[in-house]
Amino acid sequence: MDRQLSNSRVLVTGGAGFIGSNLIESLLQSGNSVVCLDNFSTGRIENIKDFTGTPCFKMIEGDIRNFNDCLKAVTGIEYVFHQAALGSVPRSIKDPVTTTDVNIGGFVKMLFASKEAGVKRFIYAASSSTYGDHPDLPKVEDKIGMPLSPYGITKYVNELFASNFASTYSMEVIGLRYFNVFGRRQDPDGAYAAVIPKFLKLLMNHQAPVINGDGSYSRDFTYIDNVLQANHLAAIVTGKTAINQVFNVAHGERTSLNQLFEIIKEIAGRYDMEILNINPVYGPARAGDIPHSHASIEKAKNLLGYCPGKNVEEGLNEAVDWFWKHL
Repeated sequence: MDRQLSNSRVLVTGGAGFIGSNLIESLLQSGNSVVCLDNFSTGRIENIKDFTGTPCFKMIEGDIRNFNDCLKAVTGIEYVFHQAALGSVPRSIKDPVTTTDVNIGGFVKMLFASKEAGVKRFIYAASSSTYGDHPDLPKVEDKIGMPLSPYGITKYVNELFASNFASTYSMEVIGLRYFNVFGRRQDPDGAYAAVIPKFLKLLMNHQAPVINGDGSYSRDFTYIDNVLQANHLAAIVTGKTAINQVFNVAHGERTSLNQLFEIIKEIAGRYDMEILNINPVYGPARAGDIPHSHASIEKAKNLLGYCPGKNVEEGLNEAVDWFWKHL
C-alpha cells in the first residue's frame, strides 16, 4: 500500500480478532501507536502475541458494552477503527439479544466515548448484510433492502447512529461495508467459523466440507489486504464528499460456493494430493442467507482512491499457504 496512515495514535476495537489483528499489524508497520480493546469473547490472544512488548502497542482488556472501558480506551486517541462486533448470521438468529447488545449498544457507547474524547475520525466495520433482500446486482451503497437477520439489522442500525452522530456532534465518521472477508488469522473452529477456513481445515483433515444449499449461492469474497487498504484510505482521505459516508469494500467479483470449493481444493491439493479426491456434501440452505452478493466498488474507487490488489484466487493462494503453516 502506497497511502497509509502514519505517526498517529489509534485505537482498534476487537483488535484480537481476525480483521482487527491484521489491522493492528498494518498500523504498527506504518509507524502508528496502537491501542487494542478486546474482551476476548471471540478474539484470541494468539492473534496479538507478536505485538505485546512492542513499545508502540498497548492492550486493554475490556468490553465495548462498558462505557468506562470505552472512555479509557479512547483517551489520547486520534483515530478509532471500530472492528468489535458479534458476527455471524446464524449466531444472531440463535441469540439476537446478545448480538443486539454488543453490536448496537457497544457501538453507540464507542461512538459517544469517541465524541467525548475529541477523536478526529471514527472508522467502523459495516456489513454487506445491510443490503438484505434488495435484488439488484451489483450492490450500490444507496440502494438497500430489508435486512434478513438480526445481525443485518444491527449493522444497518449502526449506520443510522453513525449518520446521526456525524450531524448532531459534527463527528467525522466513515463506514466500510465489508463483503465476506478472508485471510490469515481467520478462525477455522467453532460453530460460526467462516466458510473458507472451515473448508480448508476439513480438507486438510481429509474430511468433506458441507455446502449449505446447492452451491449456487455466490459471494464477493474479499482478501484481507484489500480491507486493510480501505481502512488506511478512510483514515487519511481529506475530501469532504468522502467523510460521513459508507463504502463497499470488496473486489467486485462473484464466486459461487461450488467455485470456491474447487479453487480451495485445487490450491490445497498442491500441498497434499489426497485432497484432490474429496468432494463436498450438500446440506440445507441456512436461514437468513441472501442468495447472491456482489459489490460495486466505484464509490470507494472514486472518493477514497481504493484499488483492491488481490482477487479471490490470488488471496486464496496466500491464505492457504498461511493456514498450511499455522494450523
